Amino acid sequence: MSDVDISHDLARLDFQRTSELIKSSYWGSARTDELNRRAFANSICAIALIGRRQVGFGRASGDRSLFARISDVIVWPDHRGKGIGKVLVRALLEHPELAAVGTWTLNTADAHGLYERFGFVRENDPNAMVMRR
Repeated sequence: MSDVDISHDLARLDFQRTSELIKSSYWGSARTDELNRRAFANSICAIALIGRRQVGFGRASGDRSLFARISDVIVWPDHRGKGIGKVLVRALLEHPELAAVGTWTLNTADAHGLYERFGFVRENDPNAMVMRR
């Protein structure tokens, strides 16, 4: 997607909309704004923007050396199916602070195909995926 820009600057995050969408998801329904605020602050975040408008979000957490976990990849409903999820995942995997990470993990109930494109494989748990590079 050539018209999507990625920012890692939390000052560009539409926190309220992002938190609202995550809390309406199957994985984030038990979260509060405060939990999301802390999670975002302690992660490398990727914010997808078209112009000045945010259209997606994802984050990676971990030790930034040996392992990382991708979480909260979400695209605004009116922008789904346009490849924005791929752009977000790629931005996290290629982030300079995560370049040395060898083991990546994530959980998903419905987006296995997205992550398999990047080399993630399913673990014994049907929702768990891992990538070793």
